[in-house]
Amino acid sequence: MIGLSGRRIRTTTALATTALAASLVLTACGGSSSAKGTDGKLNVVASFYPMEFLAQQIGKDHVTVTDLTAPGVEPHDLELTAKQVASVQKADAIVYLKGLQPTVDQAVDQSSSKHKVDATTASPLVDHHLDEGAEDGGDAHKGKGPAGDPHIWLDPTRYAAIAKSVGDEFAKADPAHAEDYRKNTDDLVTRLTALDQDFRAGLKDAKTKTFVTSHAAFGYLADHYGLTQVAINGIDPESEPTPARLAEVQKAAKDNGATTIFFETLVSPKLADTVAKDLGLKTAVLDPLEGVKDPSKDDYFSIMKQNLTNLQAALGTPAAG
Repeated sequence: MIGLSGRRIRTTTALATTALAASLVLTACGGSSSAKGTDGKLNVVASFYPMEFLAQQIGKDHVTVTDLTAPGVEPHDLELTAKQVASVQKADAIVYLKGLQPTVDQAVDQSSSKHKVDATTASPLVDHHLDEGAEDGGDAHKGKGPAGDPHIWLDPTRYAAIAKSVGDEFAKADPAHAEDYRKNTDDLVTRLTALDQDFRAGLKDAKTKTFVTSHAAFGYLADHYGLTQVAINGIDPESEPTPARLAEVQKAAKDNGATTIFFETLVSPKLADTVAKDLGLKTAVLDPLEGVKDPSKDDYFSIMKQNLTNLQAALGTPAAG
């Protein structure tokens, strides 16, 4: 595990390296951005999985999408290579979430692409505290870059708003296929609306409205469905909880009849296991969808539906059908 101070030093070094790489790439390419690829497809760069998924679903056969964050990699830790900087410089369109990945932000700022979609413009961030009435533990609940909680894609309605922005920008970048982009966007928004309805129906009869998780990634989901998130860690999944925070989590779990401590797929479950063992509770996965280990097997919808099933079990609501 890398401490926050160490990660800040590493990020600063990475930014300097990225800036130099960008300068070299621009010099080699004559400082101009490319047109469509030789295959005639729109060349799209996405910063991490939730942005890549939107680009693929909306662009389909008309786009070639490059995800800067490899499957299974925690996106907060991303450091761009010179090749990745070059891909940003040459992109016809860029889909990213400003503030989450500093090296991506710098590369995007230096890109001459006219078609940039910042997810936070379509869905402004909110600053979520660890849980209602809890001690903040300093800045533990703060995002390291964003002015608020970046996990907006976990609310399907917010994700739909971002999807509409992506569709509009793709239509501007590639007018010849604008109608297809609009149709694909409408289809995706319809699926997201149905997912939202599934969550509403599936959680309405929950015996408890409080869930305990290792990482404070689910503030938007909790807000939207009338739940309360009690998080061991803050927005940064590698932050260290204080003893006082651990005591608060244990008390909240007991007071609210929690049965489960949730952990996630891209971060060690050790802390969640320890808290669960101390309280005699179960553990289960609640996936923040920052990345997908095997995109050939799972996608946004399959993982969100599994999240719903796991929440239903933890909150005392029978799984639907």
